[in-house]
Amino acid sequence: MEAASKRNRAVFAVVLISLISGASIVRAGDIVHHDNKAPTRPGCDNDFVLVKVSTWINDKEEHEYVGVGARFGLTLKSKEKDAYKTRIALADPHDCCIPPKNKLTGEIIIVHRGNCSFTTKANVAEAAGASAILIINNRTELFKMVCEADEPNVNIGIPVVMLPQDAGESLKQSLQEKLNVFVQLYSPKRPLVDVAEVFLWLMAVGTILCASYWSAWSAREAAIEHDKLLKDASDEYMSTEASYSSGVVEITTTSAIVFVVVASCFLVLLYKKMSYAFIEVLVVLFAIGGAEGLQTCLVALLSCFRLFENAAKTFIKVPFLGAVSYLTLGVSPFCVTCAVVWAVYRRYHFAWIGQDILGVALIVTVIQIIQVPNLKVGTVLLSCAFLYDIFWVFISKLMFHESVMIMVARGDKSGEDGIPMLLKIPRMFDPWGGYSIIGFGDIILPGLLVAFSLRYDWLFNKTLREGYFLWTMIAYGLGLLITYVALNLMDGHGQPALLYIVPFTLGTFITLGTKRGDLRHLWTKGEPDMICPHTRLQSSEE
Repeated sequence: MEAASKRNRAVFAVVLISLISGASIVRAGDIVHHDNKAPTRPGCDNDFVLVKVSTWINDKEEHEYVGVGARFGLTLKSKEKDAYKTRIALADPHDCCIPPKNKLTGEIIIVHRGNCSFTTKANVAEAAGASAILIINNRTELFKMVCEADEPNVNIGIPVVMLPQDAGESLKQSLQEKLNVFVQLYSPKRPLVDVAEVFLWLMAVGTILCASYWSAWSAREAAIEHDKLLKDASDEYMSTEASYSSGVVEITTTSAIVFVVVASCFLVLLYKKMSYAFIEVLVVLFAIGGAEGLQTCLVALLSCFRLFENAAKTFIKVPFLGAVSYLTLGVSPFCVTCAVVWAVYRRYHFAWIGQDILGVALIVTVIQIIQVPNLKVGTVLLSCAFLYDIFWVFISKLMFHESVMIMVARGDKSGEDGIPMLLKIPRMFDPWGGYSIIGFGDIILPGLLVAFSLRYDWLFNKTLREGYFLWTMIAYGLGLLITYVALNLMDGHGQPALLYIVPFTLGTFITLGTKRGDLRHLWTKGEPDMICPHTRLQSSEE
C-alpha cells in the first residue's frame, strides 16, 4: 500500500504538470486565415489560403510544396483535377520590378521578393503574359502578401502565391540546369467531417466511460471494505484506513481555483520560454506519467483474472518503493519499454499510436486517483476551467497579439510538432493531412465530474435512468460534438473545447439536480460519509 501511495503521488505530480501544459483545445489545422488587420479594398480582399504546389521535372513527379495565396489576384481552383499543369520560367531580372527580358506565353513566372511591392510584381508579370506568379520569400517561413496602403484599387487577374525560400531555391536551381519544370497550383478545401474526428470523439467519450466505472467500482469496494472492518472493530481497520486514505486525492474549492492560477502561470512560461529543450522536458514528464498510468491500468485489469490473482496479492519489499506486488514488477518493464520506445520514435508518422495509448492510460488513472467530492467543487473547478479556456484562446490575443494556448499546443518556436500532452489522430481523408487533436484537460476536467455522478448513483442505489451519470455522459458527448461542428465552421481554427463542454455537462447536472430536489445534497455532501476519509489536496472547506 505504501508503494502504491508513492506511485499515486508521483502520478499526481506528473499529471498536474500535464494538465497545466496540456492545452485544452481541439484543433485540426488552419488552411484559411482571416486577417482583419491587413488593409482590404476592392480587388484586395482575398482570404489568405494555403496553396499546394505540385512539381514535375522532366515529366517526373517530384516534391509537393506549400505556399500561401496573396490578398489580391485570381483565386485558385480547389480541386486538383481542375488545375492545369503549367511550365514555369525564371524572371529576368529576378525581382520582376520591370518587364522581364524573356518572352512569356502563359508560363508561371517565378520571381524573388524585394525592390518593389508585391502588386507591382504581379502587374508586371500579368502584362508580360504570365499565367501566375510565384514569389520566393527571403526566409523559410511564409509571408502574408497585402496591398500597400497608398495603392489605388487593385485589379490583378492572375494567381499570386508565395513560396518559402527553400522551395523556391530548389525550383530555381532546376530551371538554371535547363530542366523542364512544370507546376500545378490548387487550394483544396478540408472535408466537412474527417473520420479522425469521429474516432477522436469515440476515444474521448470511451476514456471517460471506462475511467468513471473504474472510479465508481473502487469507491464501492472501499465502502464495502470499510463497513466490514467497522463491524469487526479490529486493529487492522486503523492501519487499513490509513493506507487507503493516501491512495485517493480529493479536490477542494480552494485547490480548484489555485490550479487554474498555477496553470495560467505555467502556460505563459511555456509560451515565453518555448524551446526544443523545454519540449524535451515535457516529453520526459509525459513518458513517466504514461508509464505509471499504463502500469496502473494493466495491474488493475490483469488482477481481475484468476491466473494473476495470486501475483497481485503477493508482495515483495523493494528498496525506496516499499512493498510492491509481483504483478506490478512483472508489468513494469513492459510499461517502461513502451514509454521509452514512444519517446525515441515520437517524430515518426506512427508515433501517435503510442502517444494515444500512454495518454489514455494516464487519463484513466488520473480520474481514478483524483476525485471531485461534491457538485460544489465540480462547479468551481469547471467554471474556472471554462474561463481559463476562453481567456487563453481568445482574450490573450489582445495582450500577446496571438492566441497563447494555440501557440503552445502547436509547439511554435520549439522545432517540435506540438506538446505531447494531447490525444491525436491523423486526418485520413484531408488533402492537407495533419492531425485532429484534443487536450488532456478537455477529457480529465469534465471526466472528474462525470465520474462523481456515477459514484453518486451507485452509492445511493439509483437506476441508470433515475441517476445522473447517463445524462451527464450524454451531455459531455454532445458538448464535444458541438466543439467539432464549431471547429469545421471555423475552417480548422483551434477551438476551446471547454467553452462548449462545460455548459452542456455542468448545466445538465445542475438542472437535473434542481428538478429532482437533490441539488442541496449534491452540492454540499455528495458522497456519503461512510466512505473512508481520503487525502485532500488541501484542507477541506466544508
